[in-house]
Amino acid sequence: MMGSLPLNPSLPFCIFMRDKERLNNLFFMLITDRNQCKQPFIDTVRLALKGGVKTVQLREKRLATHELYSIACELRKITSDFNANFIINDRVDIALAVEADGVHLGWQSLPFPVVRRLIGFERLIGVSTHNRQEALQAQEYGADYITFGPIFDTPSKAGLLKPTGVEALQKLKREIHIPVVALGGINEKNVESILNGGADGIAVISSIMQADNPESAARCLCNKIVTLNAPGSLHDVKFLP
Repeated sequence: MMGSLPLNPSLPFCIFMRDKERLNNLFFMLITDRNQCKQPFIDTVRLALKGGVKTVQLREKRLATHELYSIACELRKITSDFNANFIINDRVDIALAVEADGVHLGWQSLPFPVVRRLIGFERLIGVSTHNRQEALQAQEYGADYITFGPIFDTPSKAGLLKPTGVEALQKLKREIHIPVVALGGINEKNVESILNGGADGIAVISSIMQADNPESAARCLCNKIVTLNAPGSLHDVKFLP
């Protein structure tokens, strides 16, 4: 059962209000991979947002810093136009430079306390997790949300991580009280099982990036999420009066 998500009562109310919208937007996340696009990269992201994506995580490896910054600047403007979150993978400097909504950390990233000190509480910090121990540790650190998976087989993790399955997600939700965004092999055929398993949101790569029509692919997934009312726990977050 999805319930209310606790927030730190010591934070200013203005930060609570910004976080409320950002947390709500986690229900549908696109993680980018320019190498998978069938259309121009920026056009693909714009069409995905038009189709209902509410959070874009820029995760582009092997780019020079100035190239990454240039792309981030463009995507920051586009996501703002759609009132969507813009999250930068790993690069705290780029996130601050373009005034992104947050940073997403992996096991090779800067330590969590260092990142929180650098970006403050006005921006989100998400953490990639693949098992119960990592998820609990991220929650203890004070992560605003976690991604969990891969739930199903996915080319991006082939040979690296075994799929957790929906059952692991269901068990995890009994102990994790921050938003859990499921990822890994999610598409329109299996998204219902993910949402029924308790996920607060989904993150996809190939389902949209490889689509001939990214807008249509995004809208199909978005409609399923809305129909199943999966973001209920995010919309029910309690804020101090």
